[in-house]
This record gives sequence, structure tokens and C-alpha cells, in this order.
Amino acid sequence: MKAAVLRAIKTPLEIEEISISKPKGREVLVRTSASGICHSDLHVIDGLLPMPPPMVLGHEPAGLVEQVGEDVTEFKPGDHVIGCLSQFCGHCNFCMSGSGNLCDNTKELNRSRKEEPRLSKDGVPMQQFAGLSSFAEQMLIPANGLVKIREDMPLEQAALIGCGVTTGLGAAINTAQIRPGQTAVVIGCGGVGLSIIQGCRMAGAGRIIAVDTFAWKLELAATLGATDVVNASDRDAIGKVLEMTSGGVDFAFEAIGLKATVEQAYAMIRRGGTLVLVGVVPLGVSIELPAIDIVLSQKRVIGSMMGSNRFRIDMPRYVEAYMNGILKLDEMISERFSLDDINIGIQKLRDGKVARGVVVFDND
Repeated sequence: MKAAVLRAIKTPLEIEEISISKPKGREVLVRTSASGICHSDLHVIDGLLPMPPPMVLGHEPAGLVEQVGEDVTEFKPGDHVIGCLSQFCGHCNFCMSGSGNLCDNTKELNRSRKEEPRLSKDGVPMQQFAGLSSFAEQMLIPANGLVKIREDMPLEQAALIGCGVTTGLGAAINTAQIRPGQTAVVIGCGGVGLSIIQGCRMAGAGRIIAVDTFAWKLELAATLGATDVVNASDRDAIGKVLEMTSGGVDFAFEAIGLKATVEQAYAMIRRGGTLVLVGVVPLGVSIELPAIDIVLSQKRVIGSMMGSNRFRIDMPRYVEAYMNGILKLDEMISERFSLDDINIGIQKLRDGKVARGVVVFDND
């Protein structure tokens, strides 16, 4: 099959013909229909999330089941599915307590070194990113990394639900548990940030302030639910938000993953407010926050891993929300790319020219 392979850090992906194994046990072979291009893929390419090449990236996919392993009972060929990196073992403490997104026992879902690798070229194993590797025509995924969806859901839009949308909606609805009338600010209006804004809207937030440095992203944020926008490139974003809210918001969401913007987001919350970290801060980077203020102002700082999702419950619900016109996904797709043009899509993401770029595969 054809795949986009990361051969070295800080280099373009290479389009190659590689081998993919047959499914066995609890594995499912999926024909990839679409895959979003996410900032986490970019972080790996740029070396901010160190992972060893060669590797096939991509972790925001939707597709069609082609084959299943002998122990798979919940999927069959022809099923429409979304893949998710929140793969779960099903029996650890996290899974049994309803926090499968935090499962720390996923190694048992992988093949052992004695077995044929899922991905390889000329007999040399390739790393599988997040148990998915969706920048390829096919994916070999543990069954516990898939969810079946209704067949009339467009798969290009469904792919977005695989990561960015679930992360963003879940950050607002599951992690923060925003209540009607509360106020929020969202820093960063890419795919995740726009999804947080939609999650705040769907939860009934009274005021949703979008902050970014790109005017076109702020315009898009307003169409998806932001009640106010602040262009951080031409004004004091912290001062403006504090002024607009008479002292700060109930929730500040950081969706970029930068030290500076995390600290800015903290400064925007009111006494008793909550900072929600959603963006992936590069490995080794520490955040500086005033500890005395956290105590005396009773502020909270919480993380949100993939939107605190229970993806086999949440994703079908998000599909229903899209089909009912509540969740807007068409507007979030800025541009579509073929697999051959994936490096163009990655560069546009790096330059801030797309909200979400989607790699679309020809399955005819």
C-alpha cells in the first residue's frame, strides 16, 4: 500500500510503497477514507514530541472495515468506522473506573517483537503512530481503537471527530463540565480550539471569547459559536479579556501548547476560575504560574487528555449532533489534499493557513 513515511526529523514525509500485515486476534484492517492533519503530527515531524523514525504518522481517521481478526465480534467488513488514539485495554483501573482515555496498559494491544510487524518495508519494521498510522491507504488497528458509526455520515467530516473534535468538545463538556451561562475564553482557533468553542456553545456558555492572531480564524470562530473575538496580534489580549468580563472568565482553554499562551490563559481567569490545558506542550517545557494566587484566589489548573472521552459513547453522539445540524464540521475543513500532496497540507498547518486540512483517499 501507499503511505507517507517519516524517515528523519524535520524533513518532509516520503510517499512510499510499504507492506501491511493481515489482521489476527483482536485486530481490524481498515481502508482509509480520510485523515485529518493534526498539530500532534506536526510536533512529531518537528521533533517536539520525540519518536523514532521510520514511522507512518496520522491519527485522525475514518474509513471502511476490510477484514477482521478471528477474535473480533463487534465489527464486520463494510462497517463505517472512526479510529481513535484513546485505545483501551478494558480491564485496568482506569478502564474499569470509566476513564479509558487514561488507560496505561495499551502495550498489550501491540504485537510482540517476535511477531510479524503490522507495518514494514523490505522486512524492516516501521513504527505505528498512536496505534493508527492513518497517512496510508490502509490501517491495521486494535479493535479497541475503533467505533462503528452510521453509514450516512460523510467520512471526511467523520475523520475530524477522530481527534480534534473529540478533544475540543470533550474539553468543554466532559473535562470542564461548563454549565449554562458560564463564561469561557479559548486561546488558539485551529481545529481543536474551534471544537472547544463549539463545545462551549453546545453546553450553553453565556459568553465565549475566541483569541488568535489570524483574523480569518477569528471570523470562523464567530460563525461556530464565539460571542466575542480578540486579535492578540494588535492588542493586549489579557487586558481586553479582563475588561470584557469585569475581572476574568470562569474557564480559560489553551489549545496551542505554548508556554506563553498557557500563562496568558491563566491570567484571564477570575477568582475561583479554571485553566484547562488542552494543547500539547512540547516535552521538557515547564509552565510558570503564581502559586500564591492559585491558593488565595482558589484557581484550578487541570489537564484534558483527548477531551476526557469515552469515545465509543461520545463519537456516535457527535455524529448525531452533526447530522442534526448542531455540530458544524463542514466549515472546519479548510482544504482537502491527496496523499501525494500531504507535505503541502502539513506546511499550511505550520503556517496557520488551515483550520483543518484533510487527506482524502480515492477508494474507487
